[in-house]
Amino acid sequence: MTASAAVPVTTPQTGEGLQPLVLPPRPTGRNVLVKLFVMMPFLALASAVPLAWGWGLSWIDVALAVSFYFLTLGGTTVGYHRYFTHRAFKARRGLRIGLAIVGSMALQGPVITWVADHRRHHAFTDREGDPHSPWLFGTTPMAIVKGFWHSHFGWMLRHEQTNPTRFAPDLLADADIVRVNRQFGLWTAVSLIAPAALGGVISWSWAGALTAFFWAGLVRIGVMHHMVWSVNSICHMFGSRPWTTRDRSTNFWPLAIATMGESWHNLHHADPTCARHGVGRGQLDISARIIAGLEKLGWAYEVRWPTPARLARLAAGNERVTT
Repeated sequence: MTASAAVPVTTPQTGEGLQPLVLPPRPTGRNVLVKLFVMMPFLALASAVPLAWGWGLSWIDVALAVSFYFLTLGGTTVGYHRYFTHRAFKARRGLRIGLAIVGSMALQGPVITWVADHRRHHAFTDREGDPHSPWLFGTTPMAIVKGFWHSHFGWMLRHEQTNPTRFAPDLLADADIVRVNRQFGLWTAVSLIAPAALGGVISWSWAGALTAFFWAGLVRIGVMHHMVWSVNSICHMFGSRPWTTRDRSTNFWPLAIATMGESWHNLHHADPTCARHGVGRGQLDISARIIAGLEKLGWAYEVRWPTPARLARLAAGNERVTT
């Protein structure tokens, strides 16, 4: 199987010889690391407002934070999500490796783990087996509160591991991606150290390096985490549903820019392999524009763009895509 070959992501719940849905629980040491990756940027984000009130935030910090935010978030939205998970386009080898590296720098987890979790989400969306549905506990007020917590980031604190052999065999067969997957710790370090190094060089001071590490490193990652997690939580609870799906996915326009188009989530669930999620008038989709630019450069090809006829069928409920 080639690295860019499309594979189905929907799998039946039962069947002879089928790989198990999940692996044995994560070992304690690895679970501690996951919690640190989740909580440290969150604590930095919580302390950001009082720190910014009187000192410690410069225009250098703002510029670096915004730049690294959209760079690394694009690695998640264009790379991890639309390319590796759903094969919305094909990519040359250099682009494929680059997307895996930049996606790793978002600190959302190693690429194979992330893809396996997300393909499992699509296979069992808002049903038993979905790793992060907000509707798994019912519809009472307390169940909804519990579901929101679970879908936003509580699910990551559990010891459960999605089985990549079942959900990401194509990535396990790609030597380049396996290598980047193993280097997750390295790219995490780069994501934190690079803003600090640039801040120190530009300001020519240790103080500039420290504030850049805080704002363009920890706080940037904290904000980005919550924007990505909001697609799992908010975009399955609030918003509009113009497209026919079997789940509760929604479009939530206030998050469109901050998620680079991922919050046009209802169409994504109606047609997961589509390279553009925001297809309506005024629905800005930064990730789709990046893919279009990569296509013009010849780095991305066979892009699965929406067509009027296909959108008409989806809107009418005459066609649903489950891969």
